[in-house]
Amino acid sequence: MRSTFAGLNTMVRGIQNNQLSLDTTGHNITNASTEGYSRQRVDSAATNYQERPSLYGGVYVGGGVDVVALNRARNIYADKQYWSENSAQSFYQTHKTNYDKVEMIFNDSKNTGILNAMQQFYSSWVNLSDYASDAASRTAVLTKGNNLVDRIKTGAKQLQDQIAAQYDEMRIQIGKANSITKEIARLNKNIMLAETNGGKANDLRDQRDLLVDKLSEITNVNVYEEANGQYTVVSNGMSLVQRENSLTLQLSEPIYSQEYGISDYTIRIVEAGRIGYVPQSGILKALQDTIVQDKGHIDQLADISATLLTTFNDVHKQGVGIDKESTGWLNFFGQNKFKSTTGTTYDQMQYTWHVDTTTGERWMEAAGATITRTHPTPTSTRVQTAVTGGPDKLKSMQIINALKVSDELTAQGGQNLVAARQIIDPNTGKKLVPATLSGSASDFQYENAWVNGTGDGTMAVELSKLFNIDQAGTMNPRGTTRAINDISINQYYNGMMNKLGAAAENIDKTLKQQDDLMTQIEQWRQSTSGVDWNEELTNMLKFQTGYGACSRVLTSMDEMLDRLINSTGVVGR
Repeated sequence: MRSTFAGLNTMVRGIQNNQLSLDTTGHNITNASTEGYSRQRVDSAATNYQERPSLYGGVYVGGGVDVVALNRARNIYADKQYWSENSAQSFYQTHKTNYDKVEMIFNDSKNTGILNAMQQFYSSWVNLSDYASDAASRTAVLTKGNNLVDRIKTGAKQLQDQIAAQYDEMRIQIGKANSITKEIARLNKNIMLAETNGGKANDLRDQRDLLVDKLSEITNVNVYEEANGQYTVVSNGMSLVQRENSLTLQLSEPIYSQEYGISDYTIRIVEAGRIGYVPQSGILKALQDTIVQDKGHIDQLADISATLLTTFNDVHKQGVGIDKESTGWLNFFGQNKFKSTTGTTYDQMQYTWHVDTTTGERWMEAAGATITRTHPTPTSTRVQTAVTGGPDKLKSMQIINALKVSDELTAQGGQNLVAARQIIDPNTGKKLVPATLSGSASDFQYENAWVNGTGDGTMAVELSKLFNIDQAGTMNPRGTTRAINDISINQYYNGMMNKLGAAAENIDKTLKQQDDLMTQIEQWRQSTSGVDWNEELTNMLKFQTGYGACSRVLTSMDEMLDRLINSTGVVGR
């Protein structure tokens, strides 16, 4: 049989349930703008019934309501999708930032870029072809040449600085990742301890999921929840977090690259014996990729520099200056006379471009050369260069660093040595042409090198052609492969910029698509876990009304019991 006061207990449970629901609603409202907060709700269930006898057998009377759990609204599938796509979004965003910076380095919209310097250098040679004996025109060639060298070196230096900044950013992001993984491990422990009595540590779980959100920006992650509520965070087969333990990422010791003139780093895992860690997405992956891209831009500037040091120099050697000696066989860029580390003085630095057809390796060889001039006939000079110094194998920044207008040309009166005129036999009109190689493969000789060259700017025309005409239409004295292949210097540079612009535009479109996708995922996520003001205010009114109704019923029951206890049997006393 039910207790006399059973109804009071039923209403008390109702009051307590509505009060807890009101408290939870208030908690939701106050945290509506809290980052990472998930809406919470009280899950209730009817209490066990009590049996009461009746005329036709027992009946089951409800005992009210009781709280089953206080849960947060969370969609784990939306979370996993978010973590995956968030890494991709950060990956594209970092790429876009790098492209924006590289486009500023190669900004040709103003008269301060490499393209403008090449155009001015080209124009100075065209002008010199018309005014071969004019000192101002010759000085302009040297000035514009120095300007081009400076622009190329400045662009390469800015790319080096950009790479160094990316490594600094990588160090910062690794520090963030380590802090996040340690905090996730700490929260794992706290959540497990808090939930030992069966409840849910909702606010702690929200904090942990927010940390996973931030970690997914840095690198790709997969999250697995164990039965005790702890997370295992895996990235590329490595458990960055497992229960109460976390791994530590670290940049390696600097590895200096002679090729690019910078210090390179790799990412390692300290606890795994410094085993390398290779991210697959996120900011860290993008930083690694953009460093490779920026090195590629340095390589492209090196290709242009190598073309100037090899093909351009080879053509310049075929002409002579307007000085009294009609000096010829000079490099316009790089070095001519120089002293090696062994103390041997050479007449010239000879630059040669090489491509390994087997491995695809590309480099420029710089070697000391001794020039020998003989006179087979009274009116001709035969020039032979024998490479006698040990060659240096130059790549990328080493090539760019070697680029300069030669000291002989920049010295006082050096403008007269600029080889704007071509050596031609005045009797036959025969131009200087390469003869058959003789001796060792390093020997290189020319015949019919007439001392009395023409006074016009024929060679200036040939040099200017290198900027706008492909290899088939320009001189290539030694028949070697160009660093820029068979196209002109302008074509090569414009191709660089076209590829850069296309890649930047493509990443912009991809990022926009990714942003749209992330917006959908966030809306999907927020539709479950976000706090809706209208819904919460409606709940507040519902629970407030429920609380009041239970209180009113409790008051009515109290009056009934008061009448029963205090008034029954009073009449007739």
